[in-house]
Amino acid sequence: MKLRRTEQTAPMTELNVTPLMDLAFSLLIIFMISTPLLEQTIPVQLPSQQKNASSQRPEAQFQVISVNASGQIYWGKQAVDLPELERLLAALATMPDPPAISFRGDKSLRYQQVIDVIDAIKRHNLTKLHLDTEVH
Repeated sequence: MKLRRTEQTAPMTELNVTPLMDLAFSLLIIFMISTPLLEQTIPVQLPSQQKNASSQRPEAQFQVISVNASGQIYWGKQAVDLPELERLLAALATMPDPPAISFRGDKSLRYQQVIDVIDAIKRHNLTKLHLDTEVH
């Protein structure tokens, strides 16, 4: 018995894209792994902050805390220092429904000064914090 092919073999006209897809996914994985490593090479000394617990409360009103370019802290329009701010925040935290805090800091402030005020707010579990910015 003879087995004979009756069809002629024709050249393939389709492009096989499976190896290209494998290459694309391999490159994607390589870039996903290497990109975070590139970002960690910049030496930055971050400001410190104390650990604390946070809780969410419904928003009722706003209390404005401002820090001007010279570093002076204001509770509304009243000038206060950091210990006085701590006392005012402690009194605010005892309220059953404390207001949200709107923080306004001058753009020329040192980052640590901003973190000191935000850390004082967070220490008293006042989690509704809005950072005011200038809108152009």
